This record gives sequence, structure tokens and C-alpha cells, in this order.
Amino acid sequence: MIIKEAITIRAPKEIVWQVFTEIENWSDWNTVCRECRLEDAETMEEGACISFELSPLVFPLRIAPVIETFEEGREVTWVGAKWGIHARHTFLFSQVDGKTRLESRESFSGPMLWAARLTLMHRRLHGLTRRLLAAIKTEAEARAGA
Repeated sequence: MIIKEAITIRAPKEIVWQVFTEIENWSDWNTVCRECRLEDAETMEEGACISFELSPLVFPLRIAPVIETFEEGREVTWVGAKWGIHARHTFLFSQVDGKTRLESRESFSGPMLWAARLTLMHRRLHGLTRRLLAAIKTEAEARAGA
């Protein structure tokens, strides 16, 4: 299962990057991921574990992925697994004509993926991704005064 989404943000890439990497502040402006925090590091970096709560179904779900790729200003990928489903989520940042394009790519695999398909998890997760990107856009544009 793959989920792709992108958004154009009227703010410099540096501001969008700052909004994204300050995960300890996500709860202030983000309604998708709650109780966001770094578990074992001071800043986002390769190998760091982040933790947040999502509600893709009725009940909240605590996720604790590990950052696999961290390329300053360009890319963040985190990976994790829960209940037999393995996930990889990549965020790509690029500058286009003074605006920032933020792309999200999520891939899911594993023996329990059939259960996720039965509950239409793909649609729910895609909706959460859209809301997350929109929240990043709103916060970054507010900081940029756009």
C-alpha cells in the first residue's frame, strides 16, 4: 500500500524545514499527530526515535518510528512497525520560485496489511496525510507572513 501527497507552501524552504523539524512544537499547531516528542535525542537526526499519537480509526494509536534518513533541508524518512504492518514515511522538501514543495510518500507492507485494507485504512491514512501537510502549510505561511 502506497500513499502519496504533495503541497505547495508560500514560504521559504528554511521556514518549512524549521516547522517540520521542531517536533516538540507539533502539538501546538497540528491536529493530526498529538503528544509529539523525541524519545532519545535533542533534535531530529538519523537514528533518533520520535513518538506521536494518531487516530486512524476510533481509538488513538501511539507510533514510535526511528529516523532512517535525515538530510538537512531536503529529506526525512522514518520507519516503524506496529501490529504486523511495517511503514516507511518519507518527506521531501524542494524550493520552487520562492515557494516550498513538500512531498509525502508512505509505503506499508507486512503480513497484517490485509486487515488494514478491510478497514479502508488507506483512505483514512491518506486523509491524515492531507491534514498534516495542510497544517504544516498553515504554520509555515503564518511564520513567513505569507
